This record gives sequence, structure tokens and C-alpha cells, in this order.
Amino acid sequence: MSVESVKKYLDQFGFGDRVIEFEKSSATVAEAAEAAGTIPGRIAKTMSFIVGGEPVLILLAGDVKVDNHKYKGQFHEKAKMPKPDELTELIGHPQGGVCPFAIKPGVKVYLDESLKRFETVFPAAGSGNSAIELSIPELEKASGFTEWVDVSKPIE
Repeated sequence: MSVESVKKYLDQFGFGDRVIEFEKSSATVAEAAEAAGTIPGRIAKTMSFIVGGEPVLILLAGDVKVDNHKYKGQFHEKAKMPKPDELTELIGHPQGGVCPFAIKPGVKVYLDESLKRFETVFPAAGSGNSAIELSIPELEKASGFTEWVDVSKPIE
């Protein structure tokens, strides 16, 4: 999968032409915030986990991290992340470009409450140098999310 597959996927919602491709890396929260000209919190980082043997994605604000206690309360198991070289096979996107769009069938998407503080956020769009700015309702629609969760805490 690629930026082109994400654009094609997002076209069904009328968002495909809004994908931004940066000339520099946006693979980390800091790089993405700089490239998008925004604060780190508005970067919707997509984290991959294995829950019940299946891959899931959780989108969180860029200024928070997963709280292991809350995660275990939500998913009833310890947080386990796939290896970076497994991401394309499991999710459909490489490390740095993992996003909730144009993903493999059956991958569940969860949105963390930390995102609700912002009017718009910037998730990646299939590569380590792409993003799209979406409102929270647009993100809900385009991500096909399963549910909102509260599994984060501020980065100290």
C-alpha cells in the first residue's frame, strides 16, 4: 500500500485531494509537527498492537503515550506491538506511514480520547512523508473506527 492507495481510499469520502506529501520526513511526531507547521499534540500517531492474536491500530494525540494499566483494562491483555518489519504484512503500511486508511481487511481501528481536544488532527497517509488534516468527525468517518478508548497518559 502507498500514498496513492490512501488517496484512492480517501476519495470515497471526498478527502483524497487533501493528502499532503512533504519534502522531508514526517515519520515521527516531532518531524510531522514541524512539516505540518503545528504542535505535536495535533499529530494523530497511529500505533499498532496485537490483541487476541490480531493486529489493531490505536490513534493517539502526539503528546501522549500508552498507559499500560488503562490499555490492559481496555483490552484485557498486556500491550504487545508487532515488529516493525511485520507492519506492512499485518496492517498494509510501512513503519512511519502507518495510518487507518487503506488498511488490510479485519484490522480494527480505535481512536483515543486524547484526540478530542483538537478541532483537527494530522494522521499519516501511507508513507513516512505524508499526512492529511481531518476534523474529528472526518477522522471517525474515514478511519471506520471500532470505538473511542481511553488508553493514554501525558508524556512526561
